Amino acid sequence: MKNLTTATKSVEQKEKLAKRCKYAKKAVLTVFTMATMCCLLTTTAFAASGSVDSSSFISTACTVLKSVIILIGAGVGVWGVVNLLEGYGNDNPGAKSQGMKQLMSGLGMILLAVTLVPVLQNMMNGAM
Repeated sequence: MKNLTTATKSVEQKEKLAKRCKYAKKAVLTVFTMATMCCLLTTTAFAASGSVDSSSFISTACTVLKSVIILIGAGVGVWGVVNLLEGYGNDNPGAKSQGMKQLMSGLGMILLAVTLVPVLQNMMNGAM
C-alpha cells in the first residue's frame, strides 16, 4: 500500500512539473515576442526621426557578411587540415577523406565570400 501512494505522489509531481514547464514556455515565448516587438518599434522610430544613409549601411553590412563568411570558411579549412594530418598520422583513410572534404569546403566558402559578396553589394547599391 505504501508503494502505491509513493507512485501516486510521483505521478502528481510529474503532472505539476509538466504544468510548470508549460507555463514557463508560455512566459518565455511572451517575453521574447514582446522584446522583439519593442526592438522593431524602436528601430522604426529611430529610422523615422532622421535620414538614413542606405549606401553606408549596405557597404558596412556587406563588409561584415564577407568577414563572417571568410572566418567560418577559414575555421572549417583549419579543422580539415587537422583531420587530414590526423588521418595521415594514424593511416586512417576515413579521416583523410573527411579532412580533404572539410579543407575544400572551407576554401570554397572563402572563394564564395570574395567573389559573391561584392556582386551582391553592387546589386543592392544599384537597386537604390
